[in-house]
Amino acid sequence: MTLSDFNASALVLESWDKLYKAHKEYIAGAPRAYDEVLYEVAERIRSTKSIGKADIGSLLLWKRLRADTRWVRNLMVIPDKEVREHTCKAVEAANDLSFPVPEAAVSGRTALSPLPGFQAGDALASALLLAAAPERMAVYDRRAQLGLERLGLQLSPARGRYGRYMELVESIRLSASANGQVWTARDVDVALYWLGGPMS
Repeated sequence: MTLSDFNASALVLESWDKLYKAHKEYIAGAPRAYDEVLYEVAERIRSTKSIGKADIGSLLLWKRLRADTRWVRNLMVIPDKEVREHTCKAVEAANDLSFPVPEAAVSGRTALSPLPGFQAGDALASALLLAAAPERMAVYDRRAQLGLERLGLQLSPARGRYGRYMELVESIRLSASANGQVWTARDVDVALYWLGGPMS
């Protein structure tokens, strides 16, 4: 099933049951303390309206990504003020309620792209956008991608993937609503993450 085939009637019953079960298992199994870093960074962003290098470092830790890379070195030599000039645009875009969530996601992702480490790949960029707009955005990573595939949904790695991902996330939220559940985008991404994990 491709994005163009997917709509509000969205997930067939079997797929919805699979995703709902994954969500319940994540909630039951994830340590409550794990997201403390995310919440702390989100609170700082709410106050400063931008994302600094210390915030990016915190989210790098939260996502369990490597920091011994060239892009990290390149980012560290840029003044924090300059980093915030880019990230404030991303924060503003992600929270712009005049745009549908997928369009806001594209704008936010584009605003981050001039920074080292954010030209390609969506894992860390999506973590920044989630922290910037916790009620609207969702994390993308390889496990979420695999979770989509296990639901029979395809997501191309072509440019603009994060916007297309958020279209799918929003459609899945509509499916959740149709099944009597009020899910945020974050609920969708943790369900996809769990579903994309090792099969028991």
